[in-house]
Amino acid sequence: MNSVKVSRKAELRVESGHPWIYSSDVTDRAKAQPGEAVRVLNQRGQCLGVAHYSAASQITLRLLTHKDEPLDRAFYLNRLRTALEFRQRAVTNTDSYRLVHAEGDLLPGLMVDRYGDYLVLQLLDQGMDAASATLTDCLQELLQPKGILARNDVFVRKLEDLSQEPEVLAGEIPERVLVHMNGLQMEADLRHGQKTGVYLDQRENYVAAARWAHGRALDCFTSSGGFALHMAPKCESVEGVDSGPEVLKTAEINRAANGLANVSFREANAFDYLSGLAQARRAFETVVLDPPAFAKSRANLDAALRGYKEINFKALKLLSRRGILVTCSCSHHVGENDLMEVVAQAALDAGRTLRILERRTQAQDHPILLTVPETLYLKLFICEVI
Repeated sequence: MNSVKVSRKAELRVESGHPWIYSSDVTDRAKAQPGEAVRVLNQRGQCLGVAHYSAASQITLRLLTHKDEPLDRAFYLNRLRTALEFRQRAVTNTDSYRLVHAEGDLLPGLMVDRYGDYLVLQLLDQGMDAASATLTDCLQELLQPKGILARNDVFVRKLEDLSQEPEVLAGEIPERVLVHMNGLQMEADLRHGQKTGVYLDQRENYVAAARWAHGRALDCFTSSGGFALHMAPKCESVEGVDSGPEVLKTAEINRAANGLANVSFREANAFDYLSGLAQARRAFETVVLDPPAFAKSRANLDAALRGYKEINFKALKLLSRRGILVTCSCSHHVGENDLMEVVAQAALDAGRTLRILERRTQAQDHPILLTVPETLYLKLFICEVI
């Protein structure tokens, strides 16, 4: 292996438990090549571990181990087997889940989602992209999938100077895959769907929302209908809203497959639609807000917080006493306290008093590494108007 030297600042970051080392903290790249595994040395020449090296990203090194060991097939097989064993303990009531959650499974730069007999990978840095053949081989040994797809169409790969074309790594990938989740059947579009097919990170939150849902329900940013379909048995009616016609087609297929006659879907901008409902004096007993990430970076955090406040205000105006608000943020840069303050301000402006029934985060198959705050990204509050 080639060796790369890093500053004292980087050494302290590693000692604090974070695997990222930025370009500005690399003092000597020597002969390191894009995507290769390199030894990471401090200024005294001591080995801090082995990392993937990126020649393009501001995150130049992603540490995979604190030992001086090769990142070979045996290494990846062991890490993947450990990830699988954790899911066998943590995951219930589904055949679809996140098998590898990057840093949360000590495999930074790698996401692996399982949809029954199929796997979808996201190779997010040059190192994991270079290791794709080894990873594919290990996953085939562990799970014998019918197909493995690399969903390379993610923006972060552009920052790594990597292609953004999806690629079938093994077997065959059908246009749509039927998955089972919490007693429901849902179709996943692995090639073109949101994220890698469906929102696996909300799987446990769907059940929590259904526990409190009642009356007339509104599911904003419904995507393929996850919240709407789960709430339907507990509600008089459910209306799902999304601006994407393709995801709404999938949502309607899912509705019909589960025989849910009290659910309907509408194509609309959620902000505008909520305003129209208020003008029409429509009322709901349950409203779900599951928007896309408003804060893609810290630079637009203020604008994102204004957006979260606006949409929560609009939703709260539709709720009366004992109404349930399920509100989410998947923006890493928006912390739980940020979201709580925004919802509190929206409630005051709307003349509503809220109490929090549940504070939740992503499903357990998306593990949070205590020393890596980036692994915690999804925040969800279930609130009641009192």
